Amino acid sequence: MRKIVLQMMTTLNGRLDDPAAWVHDVVDDQYREIDRIYSSYDTVLVGRTTYEEMAAYWPRALAEHAGTETNQVMAERMNTYRKLVFSRSGDDPVTEWTNTEQVVVATDDELAAYLEDLKSRPGRDIHLSGGSSFARSVLALGLVDEFYFFVYPVVSPGVPWFSEISDQRDLRLVSTESYGNGVVEVHYVPRERADAPRPDSFTDMLA
Repeated sequence: MRKIVLQMMTTLNGRLDDPAAWVHDVVDDQYREIDRIYSSYDTVLVGRTTYEEMAAYWPRALAEHAGTETNQVMAERMNTYRKLVFSRSGDDPVTEWTNTEQVVVATDDELAAYLEDLKSRPGRDIHLSGGSSFARSVLALGLVDEFYFFVYPVVSPGVPWFSEISDQRDLRLVSTESYGNGVVEVHYVPRERADAPRPDSFTDMLA
């Protein structure tokens, strides 16, 4: 079965919105790693606002050969991917872009059913992109199979990743990597919680 992978930049305290306010740079080796992970996808899930930002940049970047060689590879990928733009109403059409479809899901139940069906179909892994509201909805539904966070050495006010989760989610660390700009990459997958009695206090765990 295909996996839904959340791959995002974040602050140390988990902010995900308005990255232009706190992402100070993306160094070459970090960008190459981001592209390596992107090479495993063929589909992107995205909310409407973030999609419009992507549609305004990536086709132009490809046409104008903008940025580094890695940026050009990324532009090729973004233009080729199947892009699913999620909306609660579908009232506003999205900007036309290659391989783009608008998906209307009025409720979380409809969203969950659509994504479960998508995961069961043939294909490569699926990238969960922004925006913040859409990504948090998918997280709250427990449908993310892998997490890649590029944690910036910044603490900043803003919308946190996990504000809509009402229960504990245990994760297993797969790998870490650090970069010259102070960014730390952490790769997690969900882990089943151990069925064991909880201690009465933290100090009981130390005994």
